[in-house]
Amino acid sequence: MDGAEQKRTVTGGDRPPRSAVVVNPTKVTDLDGFRATVDEALAAAGWPAPTWYETSAEDPGRGQTEQAVAAGAELVFACGGDGTVMACVTALAGTDVELAVLPQGTGNLLAANLGLSNDLAAGLQVAVERGRRRLDVGVVDDQCFAVMAGMGFDAQMLADTSETTKARIGWPAYVVGAAKHLRDRPMRLSIRIDDRPPMRRRARTVLVANVGRLQGGVRLLTDAEPDDGWLDVAVLTPNRVRHWLAMGWALVRRRGSVPRMEVHRARKVVITSNRAQPRQLDGDLIAPGRTLTAEIRPESLWLCVPRPAGDPDLAHDADAAARRGEKLVGEARRE
Repeated sequence: MDGAEQKRTVTGGDRPPRSAVVVNPTKVTDLDGFRATVDEALAAAGWPAPTWYETSAEDPGRGQTEQAVAAGAELVFACGGDGTVMACVTALAGTDVELAVLPQGTGNLLAANLGLSNDLAAGLQVAVERGRRRLDVGVVDDQCFAVMAGMGFDAQMLADTSETTKARIGWPAYVVGAAKHLRDRPMRLSIRIDDRPPMRRRARTVLVANVGRLQGGVRLLTDAEPDDGWLDVAVLTPNRVRHWLAMGWALVRRRGSVPRMEVHRARKVVITSNRAQPRQLDGDLIAPGRTLTAEIRPESLWLCVPRPAGDPDLAHDADAAARRGEKLVGEARRE
């Protein structure tokens, strides 16, 4: 696939796509009002009415997305938290159906990398403007991730961050969860990158990233690009509070190397711990385990991104898209 096909913008003269909304109803305070806003905004943009699917505790969105595709959807809005988005990514990877994100959770990693926060108007505008980019995805077992997988401290932090605190203060709630585990003992790891000999490390966490931005807009991996055919593997080895502080300061300054972090690039990585560890995909917890095996699936997902679609940073133009989106939603409500 050449660069023009991989990063492209659909022109205004193209036919509006048939769309579906896969929504987690527990993440939306007023589902009827939310649905009316989305329907009216898309109608104002000249789009046909979307089909709506609600997730459930038994199926967080994968089955509903597959139903939408089978029914002819050409674009799927993922509306919910990290689990909803990841389920949609898994269902759409390898298809030509586009994914647009309407974040409603408090910790949506893919939305953070798009610069969308929880801005419904911006998410709608990004989809309507049809800036699209073909992304790689990572695969763990039978699930796909668009941002990053992790094992160790990062997943433990997610597990110990309360939903109540997240709802009250947003992403800073993760700092509270992190503080509980700064002094935990490190993992003893074997890390195998592609076909190289295994590396032995004592680490607090290992992140396998397709893109590099964390919650709050912090860019952990500045060289990670979502369509380069590689996963960036970050091994973090702080063992004292001052090490964590030094890492945090380096990330805030956003220049130079990050202490106590080594980075490798892989198409496949196998991480094995001496004991079972918490694990996560795109900010959503999966079952603990001793092993995390991740591999890249290049150019597998069409994602709606702020224009221009070719910028290495997926969040390019997000603020301007938000302003345009407010106008779109405002016009729809006046009609």
